[in-house]
Amino acid sequence: MSRIPAVDPSRATGQTAELLAAVEQKMGRVPNMMRVLANGPAGLSAYLAFSGALGDGRLPAALREQIALAVAEINQCDYCLSAHAAIGKMVGLDAAAIAAARAAGAGDPKATAVLVLARSLVVNRGNLTDAELTAARRAGLDDGEIVEVVANVALNIFTNYLNHVAATDVDFPKVDALAATRSA
Repeated sequence: MSRIPAVDPSRATGQTAELLAAVEQKMGRVPNMMRVLANGPAGLSAYLAFSGALGDGRLPAALREQIALAVAEINQCDYCLSAHAAIGKMVGLDAAAIAAARAAGAGDPKATAVLVLARSLVVNRGNLTDAELTAARRAGLDDGEIVEVVANVALNIFTNYLNHVAATDVDFPKVDALAATRSA
């Protein structure tokens, strides 16, 4: 049971009601994480704006989902793993691509470089070595893409931490973090 109650969209008012209606319009429903975020309309608004801006960025939707899966796996966020596995399927990721992303891998070398960079950002709290940055650039990432990877990691850390604090009830097909990451 969630430690922060999910806001019922039918009882929301003002800005919260407007934001939740926009989520429902886009997704066809209001996931529990959005309902938890609705307790703080500024947080929900910030999340939607940040997510929307990144959606207009250069990284394609499938790669953004792969980043989300890699970050959720490292942070052991079962809610985000479940949500992004489901959303990943919606944007064309198959089961093998989802599993690979969770381990910071992909079939494409540039996508793998993005996921390795994302993983390193989380594990090292943003402190990349010169060698890691050089490796990302050698794999074909330019500075704009590197900035977008950092932004996507930051957005996903926010949702991972929120879901840990709230113990948000998973309302997607359940995916558990791998046991190896729980001890890492």
